[in-house]
Amino acid sequence: MLTFGLKPREVLMNVKCAWLTGAALLSLSVLVFPLHSANSAESKATKITRLFTGPDGQTHAQEIDVKFGAAGNDPFKLMSGAGAEIRRARPGRVADWHVAPRRQYVITLSGHGEVELIDGTKIELGPGSIDLAEDLTGKGHITRVIGNEDRVTVAIPVTEH
Repeated sequence: MLTFGLKPREVLMNVKCAWLTGAALLSLSVLVFPLHSANSAESKATKITRLFTGPDGQTHAQEIDVKFGAAGNDPFKLMSGAGAEIRRARPGRVADWHVAPRRQYVITLSGHGEVELIDGTKIELGPGSIDLAEDLTGKGHITRVIGNEDRVTVAIPVTEH
């Protein structure tokens, strides 16, 4: 700290003033940040997109709301799984018509993609997207990596029915 021309008492007063200002700003941020976070959490619902084979033999999509307990840290129970994998796909990769290799959750960690259904519906996938792939028969779906970055996902097989 530069103290040119200041007396020791003035330096001490400047240090106290700076410390009090910093403490006040920190206290304010501690009070405001949780309110902002709580509002953000309420406004953005967590959803799982379920892909499944319908009676027509085609892949369909259904949105499932993830319901958390009132305490805010109660877990949402996923179906049991084993053998999780982390996958990376390069920009521009297209997995043409295919069915899911098994019942599995696919969670996008980074990057962007889309799933296209037989009716032309395109479902955008980005960081935080959760898909439950259950379309094990029929024509299936197309999966594309869009944008200019790798799409990194976690695939978690579902072992219960």
